[in-house]
Amino acid sequence: MSSDDDIFSRLSPRSRTLAGLVLAMSNFMVVLDLTIANVSVPHIAGNLGISPDQGTWIITSYAVAEAICVPLTGWLAQRFGVVRVFTLAMIGFGLFSLLCGLSSTLAMLVACRIGQGVCGGPIMPMSQTLLMRIFPPEARGRAMGLWAMTTLMGPALGPIIGGYISDNWSWHWIFFINLPIAALCVFAAQALLKPVETETAKVPIDKVGLFLLIFWIGCLQIMLDIGRDHDWFADPFIVTLAILAIVGFVAFVIWELTEEHPVVDLRVFRHVGFSSGLFTLSLCFGAYFASIVVIPQWLQMSMGYTATLAGIVTATTAMAALLSAPVAAKMMSRADPRLLISCAVAWLGIWSFVRAHWTSGIDFDSMLIPQFLQGFALPFFFIPLTTLTLGSVLPEETASAAGLQNFVRTMATAVATSLVLTSWGDAQRVSRNDLAAALQPDATQSLLSGIGMDPEQARQMISNLVEQEAIVLAVDHVFFISGIVLFVAAAIVWIAPKPRADVDTSAAH
Repeated sequence: MSSDDDIFSRLSPRSRTLAGLVLAMSNFMVVLDLTIANVSVPHIAGNLGISPDQGTWIITSYAVAEAICVPLTGWLAQRFGVVRVFTLAMIGFGLFSLLCGLSSTLAMLVACRIGQGVCGGPIMPMSQTLLMRIFPPEARGRAMGLWAMTTLMGPALGPIIGGYISDNWSWHWIFFINLPIAALCVFAAQALLKPVETETAKVPIDKVGLFLLIFWIGCLQIMLDIGRDHDWFADPFIVTLAILAIVGFVAFVIWELTEEHPVVDLRVFRHVGFSSGLFTLSLCFGAYFASIVVIPQWLQMSMGYTATLAGIVTATTAMAALLSAPVAAKMMSRADPRLLISCAVAWLGIWSFVRAHWTSGIDFDSMLIPQFLQGFALPFFFIPLTTLTLGSVLPEETASAAGLQNFVRTMATAVATSLVLTSWGDAQRVSRNDLAAALQPDATQSLLSGIGMDPEQARQMISNLVEQEAIVLAVDHVFFISGIVLFVAAAIVWIAPKPRADVDTSAAH
């Protein structure tokens, strides 16, 4: 393979800058698609004639497919070349985005979202790898800073863009807008990046491990997605899926620990710092993502908000994160990362408890304040956690650890979405029953009849009020549980030993 100096000389400074912008844009597009559909779920559900619960399969199918594909990235790059894999992934992503926009049924949309996730999985780490390859060491910090900003901007702008498009155009366009970006990235990659293509080799792939990975995750996610509609373990089909997921997971672990070239290197879990850090990551990311899923649906279905306004409320957190990210990066060299993580996660937990007291009478500004303030903690959690986990493994294990970290983070969003919606639905039923038991319908009906309502109108108004209050109580329940999870995570991180100082985070994605 050519030396680094030879690689850098193949691109002019102008070409290098343009390539960097294109790679950052490609990463932004993939991250954007993880959240852009969240606020559009009520629109999509209404248009396709499905329940909002079924509409969330659009979120989970994309996340699961992306997570499964991430461990394959290293093998694909070695086998076919980084630039070629990146280009083909962008073509596939654009094609499946087109098909998502053209979908007329839930089955077609979910299938195309899976295709989007499969193609989107390699784009994020490949864009980072190419940035490291085209920029010399002295410029990599700025390049990775640009890349990191797109990773933060995606969740910030996704709900706003998705909400605006759904309100003013059609939900189909949240997928169509990917097409010009994908086309630009494909053409730019062919024009600018071919000189820095990597060498290829016929490396073995763990086919059995890959099959077991897809099998147990598929069974688990289908169980979580449809369980609430099938009365969970009262349905033999759900029980069967649960057994298959457990058996598949055990077989996967045994196989990967004994395979010479595993698709997921589980041996890195022997490092206590990595294991505790990854557990903290999954708890925190799942608890954080709970609000991203619940708030838009609650505001649109119960509070009468447009998708745009719901998107602004959701996105405010990520906007605050953009402001505090540079400070978090500087603090990394001055403080114990465990302290930064613990304090940041506890801060998120505090604001989760604050939001657990929201009522149906809350106004727009009162929702924005806690959403915005909690966002300042996000970079103080994500950036140090990367250092903690990667600093706990051997240098030669960094790439495997980084891939596993991204896999767990993406899976946490999918699993959390399913669990949160189940918890939300159950809490609604309990709250509705409690409110109905405490209500004095005769006295209330008499009062409403006195202001001119007929009995049917009075009953309907009482029913609507009970439903609205039950939903907001269920939202509070989700926030309360999220707060407990976050405080547990803030304590767990201290299990990890202090990481070494010389951590190469370039493999993280």
